[in-house]
Amino acid sequence: MEGSGEQPSPQAQHPGDHRIRDGDFVVLKREDVFKAVQVQRRKKVTFEKQWFYLDNVIGHSYGTTFEVTSGGSLQPKKKREEPTAETKEAGTDNRNIVDDGKSQKLTQDDIKALKDKGIKGEEIVQQLIENSTTFRDKTEFAQDKYIKKKKKKYEAIITVVKPSTRILSIMYYAREPGKINHMRYDTLAQMLTLGNIRAGNKMIVMETCAGLVLGAMMERMGGFGSIIQLYPGGGPVRAATACFGFPKSFLNGLYEFPLNKVDSLLHGTFSAEMLSSEPKDSALVEESNGTLEEKQASEQENEDSMAEAPESNHPEDQETMETISQDPEHKGPKERGSKKDYVRMPRRRQEEQRKRHLEAAALLSERNADGLIVASRFHPTPLLLSLLDFVAPSRPFVVYCQYKEPLLECYTKLRERGGVINLRLSETWLRNYQVLPDRSHPKLLMSGGGGYLLSGFTVAMENLKADTRLKSNASTLESQETEEPAAKKRKCPESDS
Repeated sequence: MEGSGEQPSPQAQHPGDHRIRDGDFVVLKREDVFKAVQVQRRKKVTFEKQWFYLDNVIGHSYGTTFEVTSGGSLQPKKKREEPTAETKEAGTDNRNIVDDGKSQKLTQDDIKALKDKGIKGEEIVQQLIENSTTFRDKTEFAQDKYIKKKKKKYEAIITVVKPSTRILSIMYYAREPGKINHMRYDTLAQMLTLGNIRAGNKMIVMETCAGLVLGAMMERMGGFGSIIQLYPGGGPVRAATACFGFPKSFLNGLYEFPLNKVDSLLHGTFSAEMLSSEPKDSALVEESNGTLEEKQASEQENEDSMAEAPESNHPEDQETMETISQDPEHKGPKERGSKKDYVRMPRRRQEEQRKRHLEAAALLSERNADGLIVASRFHPTPLLLSLLDFVAPSRPFVVYCQYKEPLLECYTKLRERGGVINLRLSETWLRNYQVLPDRSHPKLLMSGGGGYLLSGFTVAMENLKADTRLKSNASTLESQETEEPAAKKRKCPESDS
């Protein structure tokens, strides 16, 4: 391929970055279906009703296409030229073709026998074409559609790609939109642009989208700068963030702070004793560090049940992601060491978490953040009004909500409060297009909505309050604009009659 020939230069600069290694997070792709998994040796992965092992993908480049062979082994698929002898002979239209189920000579038993013999899916598709009595009477477009449909059913071809914001957001939105508050991928891109997310920034984020927004911000910042995540409950959920597979250096600039302590920080009553006095369970501490062992088990059961169920007719149905924690602290008590170490481990984590909370509190107290991103299932008005105090003047803020009514209320409150300019409530409109020779057109199915965004910029409120003349001048200007001049009376000339 041409794309593979353009890779030697980055390979020399960053050896190993383009290669799949054991323990990396990857995304499996088949047609329009995605699934995020972690590469582990001798671990069975179920994807699109098929199971296989990812041992053979280690060492290959991202973007390599594999074929599932007997025994669940993955082998790199060699690119072959498709036979065109059969496709050259085509009919002018499909008016004489009757779908009576008798056009295919091969029965289901014959196809099953071919699979049992170990014949590859490509050869099965070729035999289906040869044994079809109506294939040559179909138009060229119908033949391509038939071949594509049979390949999807019988050829087990999987492409391993590197996780990115676009791929993971498409995966979540198609399969589990409720976990990301029905945020579409183009809406997420608008959030990153309007929020001016870039390297070196000091950002505040409050999100309940399984860590997808946080991961997108970390990817764009590239490990430079700092991110303060505000979380409700016992700890932040970072299931989608773990799928990005960020290096440990990216986590150095990531801080977390409980949402229920924001008011005390605003009023100056926050202290370190407030964190130490909180009772913390070890389960909550493990959850706050992004471990999803119990969730992984439940998702694995769902995947097994989904593998037995018939396929959905929706073209954008996708497999759920699968996260595997490799933290040594999640091993059994025998593997962890002695019982004392087992007891000390949660305490050690609590001390580390308390230290990170104090660092986050110190960063928030400076009140000079470069931006604010809010994307949660809670009402945005009280969140935004309290968190704007931590943002420096002339900095952007973006609020996402699935519905526009809460954002309209937030818009009204911000106009009454002041301290913001360039308020804008927007909704993006997305439509996919099929681009093929002689048949490019918009797709019939399109997304009904991807959420709403409220964006704006902060300004210093002290200057507006101090300068009373500015306020008086503005009021007089408004009065002049609202007052209408009196109509002039014209005297009608009297007629001589």
